[in-house]
Amino acid sequence: MANTSVAEGAVRTLPDNLKLVTVLSIDGGGIRGIIPATILAFLEAKLQELDGPDARIADYFDVVAGTSTGGLLTAMLTAPDANERPLFAAKDLARFYIQHSPKIFRHKSGMRSKLASTLRMACGPKYDGKYLHGLLRRYLGNTRLDRTLTNVVIPTFDIAYLQPTIFSSFELKHRPWKNALLSDISMSTSAAPTFFPPHYFETKDENGRRRGFNLVDGGIAANNPLCVLQTLCAMNQVSQDIILGDDDLFPVMPADYGKFMVISLGCGSNRNRRYCAKAAAKWGVFSWLFKDGNAPIIDMFNSASADMVDINLCVLFRALRSSQNYLRIQYDQLTGSAGSIDDTSKENMDRLVRIGNKLLDMNVSRVDLETGRIVEVPGAGTNAEQLAKFAKQLSDERRRRLQDELTSSEPEVEFHVQHQAWYGDSPSTVEVGDLVPGGGEEGVVATYESCMAHGGCCSSDVAASELEAVVFGNMWNSWGEAAGFGLHLQDV
Repeated sequence: MANTSVAEGAVRTLPDNLKLVTVLSIDGGGIRGIIPATILAFLEAKLQELDGPDARIADYFDVVAGTSTGGLLTAMLTAPDANERPLFAAKDLARFYIQHSPKIFRHKSGMRSKLASTLRMACGPKYDGKYLHGLLRRYLGNTRLDRTLTNVVIPTFDIAYLQPTIFSSFELKHRPWKNALLSDISMSTSAAPTFFPPHYFETKDENGRRRGFNLVDGGIAANNPLCVLQTLCAMNQVSQDIILGDDDLFPVMPADYGKFMVISLGCGSNRNRRYCAKAAAKWGVFSWLFKDGNAPIIDMFNSASADMVDINLCVLFRALRSSQNYLRIQYDQLTGSAGSIDDTSKENMDRLVRIGNKLLDMNVSRVDLETGRIVEVPGAGTNAEQLAKFAKQLSDERRRRLQDELTSSEPEVEFHVQHQAWYGDSPSTVEVGDLVPGGGEEGVVATYESCMAHGGCCSSDVAASELEAVVFGNMWNSWGEAAGFGLHLQDV
């Protein structure tokens, strides 16, 4: 949901009137980002059916998290345009990939070109990244992390410090030097080793000191079990602020994941493509980087990070009996070129769109903790049906928050309660907000509503901007002594 910019002096927080913390997480996977893009288009269309054509993904999620290609999608969904609305509608995401990916992953046809590309990977990245960098600069411009339309979490990995660097909206209060350009963050999280060069950039802290970053794809950070990437990364960042006692955040206990609603989108995998130790024992550098049209080491990183998140969240939500709050959509039957992260042929990209649409019609599934395979959840329906249910929940939560904001923003009406109270023989005036003794209770806050709730009645005459109310009767008994206190409320 929209937040005020840190640049304007505000602190990026979550709404204090929420009942659910809504999280969207998007995996990495290169060109396979077309798959979650297709699913996001469906989800946004469902939200528009409920709330009108201007509804956008960023309006409904408290946190959007993504790494690699998921980080690109995160930036595209949450970066503001000139009218402070999302730069991209979800329906435009797949079209963007189809239009620009052939230039990002530029290929030359012919056996000689393929051999040259393979040799180039041995001594440098397969692609120079110049087209991608120019594209991100053009679309994201000078937009910084604090300007996103909702909170984002984008992991990267710093090769200078050999540790994860997570760009999180929640961290800007304590680490303003992380308020980097979205274009730099996006270039960094998509800099998959062997495919794109690492990305270097600098920021300045509040004292003007420079801080340099040497970053590669956030998928590397999956090796750190304390920051399991994407979905868990987003939830851990929120919980971390609560644990540290940040009073600006909402009243949710640090591990109260029952209050989280999570949609986690994968970019597809191939469970049937497995490697055996005997064969891999004979591999050299080339085979680990390029084998049968794939990059085994990259496949392993991506699969490990996605599965680690899914397994942990499945167990966590199940233990808290909140499984209905977690939806993971992943396709594990990719074959051939569809499993590649850089095959940008028209045939393959069209196929990825079809896979995304096919996923919507498939039944909801979970990772089997024993076999690692994805199995259907009995009685859960299709992914499309679950997304429609989640869209309704998202819409209801947003409407409730907007209603709360309208109620809280209405000008307060000053009540002049014209009555007196006698405690025994001593008269005293009772004003709205006073704590007064009441039948069997230690005290009751005197409000217009509490008077009515206890059987009182009133007449009112609105004059100017004030409402003058005359309270008749007794809040506890009908016009007489309050039990045990001898309290009378009398018209003046």
